[in-house]
Amino acid sequence: MAEIKVPELAESITEGTISQWLKKPGDFVHKGESIAELETDKVNVELMAEESGVITQLLFNEGDTVRVGDTIAIVSAEAEASTPPVAEAPQQPVQEMQPTAVQAEPVKQEAEAKSAQRPIASPAARKLAREKGIDLAAVTPVDPLGRIRKHDVEAHASRPAAASPQTPAVEGTKPAAVESFDPEKPVERMKMSRRRQTIAKRLVEVQHTAAMLTTFNEIDMTAVMNLRKRRKDAFYQEHEVRLGFMSFFTKAVVAALKKYPLLNAEIQGDEIIVKKYYDIGVAVSTDEGLVVPVVRDADKKNFAEIEREILHLATKARENKLSLKDLQGGTFTITNGGVFGSLMSTPILNGPQVGILGMHKVQLRPVAIDEERMENRPMMYVALSYDHRIIDGKEAVGFLVKVKELLEDPEQLLLES
Repeated sequence: MAEIKVPELAESITEGTISQWLKKPGDFVHKGESIAELETDKVNVELMAEESGVITQLLFNEGDTVRVGDTIAIVSAEAEASTPPVAEAPQQPVQEMQPTAVQAEPVKQEAEAKSAQRPIASPAARKLAREKGIDLAAVTPVDPLGRIRKHDVEAHASRPAAASPQTPAVEGTKPAAVESFDPEKPVERMKMSRRRQTIAKRLVEVQHTAAMLTTFNEIDMTAVMNLRKRRKDAFYQEHEVRLGFMSFFTKAVVAALKKYPLLNAEIQGDEIIVKKYYDIGVAVSTDEGLVVPVVRDADKKNFAEIEREILHLATKARENKLSLKDLQGGTFTITNGGVFGSLMSTPILNGPQVGILGMHKVQLRPVAIDEERMENRPMMYVALSYDHRIIDGKEAVGFLVKVKELLEDPEQLLLES
């Protein structure tokens, strides 16, 4: 008999949800063959059999949460491919093919032991938590992948207690839900996916842990649109990828970050980490929520390489094929609400980053050319959200003006790149 366990996925990922079983009891599996799909906070991962044999038991149902190290299935290495299924009716749901309570007890005990594992935290964070008597499980990390750092513990220690002494919270209980809708009228109740829960949690966290502020400007897109119109056919024939706005904006952002480096930084405790490389996150909307894959070393890539990389990452995102490496370590983010028709918005920071640029819809608007003339020009509002803890208005406005100048005279991008 062989056990199929949830493997180590990444340092900051300790659990996931079984989104789909690819095999059922009675199926023969080869070593290395996928048997289930696991949904984590960021990516979907296929779990593979470590031995060849017949699956005799599935220990969890689709939708169940499992932790790293949990046994999720049993494979009989001695069984033959012709071994009949454990259940008489293959169509029966997984729960009717579960092992008996006696058989499942060791698995249950193992799962409980795993659930008691310590949160992922840096040594400095653990030391500070011990000194202050803080339970790391109660600390909310800024890191989008859940790693607790020293400044997270400091922030937790400075917050007031959530419950008063007169009304102590009872562990494991939740406040009674207050229905805000008419129970006599039709509603649909849907469980949030793990990814959507994580997105919701991170977006709320960053607004509680950063001093977020947004500044706006507008860009006359005439020059970029004329350049694209003249060059798009030749560009596509040479590079087999379309020339879009994202490569122009990525190049302009990199040039502006070089001039205003604090926007390419992050805060760790009482230190500012200024990054001397430019890994630009590009927000991509998928059916399961927003993800931000990263274009590595954007300063070293030309327009075609940037467009090709963005297309590749967007395709992987929509096919649920992004790896953790694709999502980790961005230094600044660009998001484009304009593809959905948004005219203006205030993007939320992608912590621990301290800056995010929001692009919006290009729309014809009357613009004063001089005191005598007005023209209809293709204009785009842009928004920069930033962490006011380390970035002042002067730097934020200067950054956005630099992006505007480069895009209104895109030939400068050749000199700035």
